[in-house]
Amino acid sequence: MITFNNSVNELTKEEIIKIFINEFNVSKERLLMLAGERYYRTENDILNRKMLRYEDGRWVEDETKANNRLAHGFMRNLVDDKVNYLLLKPFSMLCEDEKYLKAVKQTLGKRFQKRLAQLGYEASNKGIAWLHPYINSAGEFKTMRIPSEQCIPIWTDNDHEELESFIRYYDVETYEGKEKRIVTKIEYHTADGVEYYEKTPDGEVILDAEKYLDVEGDGILLPHFTVDGEPGTWARVPFVPFKNNDFELPDLQFVKTLIDDYDRTRSDISNLLEEVKSVIYALRGYGGESLGEFMRDLAHYRAIKLDADEHAGIDLLQANIDIDAAQKHWEALKKDIFDFGQGVDEDKDKIGNAPSGIALRFLYAGLDMKCNTLEEWFKWGFEQLLYFVNKYHELTGQPVSDKEITIVFNRDIAINETQAIEDCQKSKGIISDRTIVANHPWVTDVDEEMAQIEKENRTPEPPMLNEESDE
Repeated sequence: MITFNNSVNELTKEEIIKIFINEFNVSKERLLMLAGERYYRTENDILNRKMLRYEDGRWVEDETKANNRLAHGFMRNLVDDKVNYLLLKPFSMLCEDEKYLKAVKQTLGKRFQKRLAQLGYEASNKGIAWLHPYINSAGEFKTMRIPSEQCIPIWTDNDHEELESFIRYYDVETYEGKEKRIVTKIEYHTADGVEYYEKTPDGEVILDAEKYLDVEGDGILLPHFTVDGEPGTWARVPFVPFKNNDFELPDLQFVKTLIDDYDRTRSDISNLLEEVKSVIYALRGYGGESLGEFMRDLAHYRAIKLDADEHAGIDLLQANIDIDAAQKHWEALKKDIFDFGQGVDEDKDKIGNAPSGIALRFLYAGLDMKCNTLEEWFKWGFEQLLYFVNKYHELTGQPVSDKEITIVFNRDIAINETQAIEDCQKSKGIISDRTIVANHPWVTDVDEEMAQIEKENRTPEPPMLNEESDE
């Protein structure tokens, strides 16, 4: 919790903000966020590896050595599977108050489905995602995903469920004459409004004069928004957390060392295979003048001349690579990555081309557990977001209700399609038609499908032609 003008330290608000930003910049938490995004882009640590040799009492880079750097996109597969599994299919919202529900859907907009998927990627890669609700200049309710590495939440509780204040900082390009420079902009949000600062070239935090050019009075606290010319505040810090798990850790945390070892060992074998091409020749009794002549004769004539010496000869020295041992190590690493990353290893040799429903449930068990945690935190985040939606409705005279809205995520569960259709047919008359339709693999929107069925059932049959009357 930030306490300004502390009687012991007498720190100013600007000094405390500077301390928070400096500490967060080098924190393990932020470095892991950046690493999570890098590994999702397959910019793994192996890409920075250098081959070194000891020379003149120090280590220097050896550019003559083979240095194949093979980065593998495990994190992209793990995160894509997770987000697509939980957030790809359209979600449902349920509420007893239909009028209120319709107004909320309209306020959130059609692209909110995409916004949830973006939050899913952000939370998976960085441990926590932040959604910023705001009202634009046209008076419309909007949301913005803020990169987590720009966000410093100040919590009031140990469970990280209630915000006291929030610091956001980010770099922008500006020009002084023809010279371009980078300026760090800072926003300090509270329940009562927002203050704007920036960093000077020497690292000090000062008020952002640009933001206060047209502001009357001496106060630095500005409103969160303006509606119909009237300034207003949310009465709550306008940032909503969507967490990846209870510890706010990215998925990379649990598999990084395994991926690094996979990258390293695969790269090492690649280097060995490249270096094996350069066979070492051990010559005995060679009658030529130089090694250059030896290599020329070998390349051109595919033969060399040796002295008439009983010990004369040539030996080939090359490294033997135990490919079988390396292969077993990679397979074990790959299994560990999917096991501890709670992913799905869709190896056709192991699961077959048409696995049964039981096999698929077993295959997706780890992913299900991982998505259960993400789903619970995303439901909680959606509940927090509804506070701002309701506040906006109050300001604009739209429906507000005390009825709870529940969001339902429809998982994209892998199924044996033929078996699922047969099960639907056999369930006719046992369970409701709506449940059968919801579980049919070809249905993407249950409400639309039920409406279409009802429409078709109402359509009268075309009249039968009477051949005798036509005559």
